[in-house]
Amino acid sequence: MAAALFSLLILVPPVGLLAALAFLARPRAARIPLKGRHVLITGGSSGIGLAMATAAAREGARVSILARNAARLEEARGAIRAATGQDVGVHAADVRDADAVAGALAEAGPVDVLVCNHGVFVPQELEKQEMEEVKWMVDINLMGTFHLVKAALPAMKERTKETRLPASIAIMSSQAGQVGVYGYTAYSASKFALRGLGEALQHEVIADNIHVSLIFPPDTETPGFAEENKRRPELTNIIAGSSGGMKADDVARKALDGIKSGKFIVPCNFEGAMLAVATAGLSPQSSPLTAFLEIIGAGIMRFAAICFQFNWFMTIENWYAKNKKHA
Repeated sequence: MAAALFSLLILVPPVGLLAALAFLARPRAARIPLKGRHVLITGGSSGIGLAMATAAAREGARVSILARNAARLEEARGAIRAATGQDVGVHAADVRDADAVAGALAEAGPVDVLVCNHGVFVPQELEKQEMEEVKWMVDINLMGTFHLVKAALPAMKERTKETRLPASIAIMSSQAGQVGVYGYTAYSASKFALRGLGEALQHEVIADNIHVSLIFPPDTETPGFAEENKRRPELTNIIAGSSGGMKADDVARKALDGIKSGKFIVPCNFEGAMLAVATAGLSPQSSPLTAFLEIIGAGIMRFAAICFQFNWFMTIENWYAKNKKHA
């Protein structure tokens, strides 16, 4: 059956393929409005989360932000109010604590757009990294997302029945959640796992008119990233440093555009778009045109990926050879 379908694709001209994809692409494309709707953003007291909260408030959304530090939440609330004239709800909770998360979501009220933006990142080779630090990253990045989605879903489902408008669960991954990089072993594991969560979750919630978006930003200029970079291994800087970074406001804009379009995969820059094609796999795809680009670009991107891997492995080999000479 698979061979027959592959043969058919080869024989079908581009117009026919696009027509087939217009029928096959799932879930169906949706527009998810923000104006007048409740948007809850975790990690909302700084960086990308604060930028997304500010942008959503400008669009007329009723915004709530959640983070651990109550004082920083109040500072963020003041900054958003000054920038937009809109007030926001603030909720202090540690995403690792399921009960605290459930309490915060109950306090905030039913959510139309849940943005799981929280995350921590400590780069280091696994051999040198303490397991407590590994567990800390997994607990926040992965388990924290489970806690939020689990707490938000019942009310979200009821909300979509009442409003008959599509809702969204957006999960902030990373380009390190698409490709592993030297020194990112624990971080990449926590971010790759979010993709499996998102793919399966989309199957489970589409009947309730809830769309899942996975956002894959590159290195982003935030206070947290500047602090984390102080520990980044030299080899990681050489390999990952060649990739361009982005400002938090630009990532926020790309992320919100993707959420409003109901996109499953939301890249934030050109490299991210290429990675999205290279790693499309069995991910849901609502856009026939994007699906078409994924199909025709798959072979080329696989070749490009092998070239990148060759360059990275040569960089690692040369770095170790150089440092052994000086040891």
